[in-house]
Amino acid sequence: MSHIARKRFGQHFLVDAGIIDAIVRAIAPKPGQALVEIGPGLGAMTQPLLERCGALTVIELDRDLAARWRQRPGVTVVESDVLKVDFAALADAAGQPLRVVGNLPYNISTPILFHLLAVAPRVVDQHFMLQKEVVDRMAAAPGGKDFGRLTVMLQWRYRIEALFDVPPASFDPPPRVDSAIVRMQPLATPPVLDEARLQTLVTVAFSQRRKLLRHTLGRWLTEQGFTGDFDVQRRAEEVPVAEYVALAQALPTEP
Repeated sequence: MSHIARKRFGQHFLVDAGIIDAIVRAIAPKPGQALVEIGPGLGAMTQPLLERCGALTVIELDRDLAARWRQRPGVTVVESDVLKVDFAALADAAGQPLRVVGNLPYNISTPILFHLLAVAPRVVDQHFMLQKEVVDRMAAAPGGKDFGRLTVMLQWRYRIEALFDVPPASFDPPPRVDSAIVRMQPLATPPVLDEARLQTLVTVAFSQRRKLLRHTLGRWLTEQGFTGDFDVQRRAEEVPVAEYVALAQALPTEP
């Protein structure tokens, strides 16, 4: 299947057989599961996944690749920008929660993660290839430079596990960054909160990382009429996810 990688789509095709095998074993697909792959490309992961589960849905923006995948038995093609795909509708059509996998385009990986956040209740798990720097931020613990807004906004809803790194030489063409595989499992009983409220809170908290929270979040909390206890004599990266969640739950409702 000859195809020239298109830069505008962020295409880097995985060619390392050992890495491909490790990814597929980590996903461990089974027949009958509702598997959805974002960006199948030339099928490095698609083919071994298809061999194990018998059928899957692929989301492909490149019309030439989409046309090729339509010719493959067992493959349902959604030709679309992934950010416009209704994953809830895919789950409805499958009659079961989804398992989502993919080598995500690095230039839009964060928007994709937030797009999927909205349908977390309809997902069993997600296995993605991402820029290593992004995976480090997703899986970070409090206290380090990697811990930030992305960390909090994903860890309140998912159990996140960085599985293994993937070097540039595993791709054609090689990207200029290291990659990594991450597993995301939606929490069975996530905290009940206003997600938009949490997002605003976290954005304010990390708006000036080097300053103590009293200069940013402290002032914002006063404006919100918050009268509870919260230590603002810390920097944003020193506050555990659970504390951000508890603070979002304790905030007065917006007028």
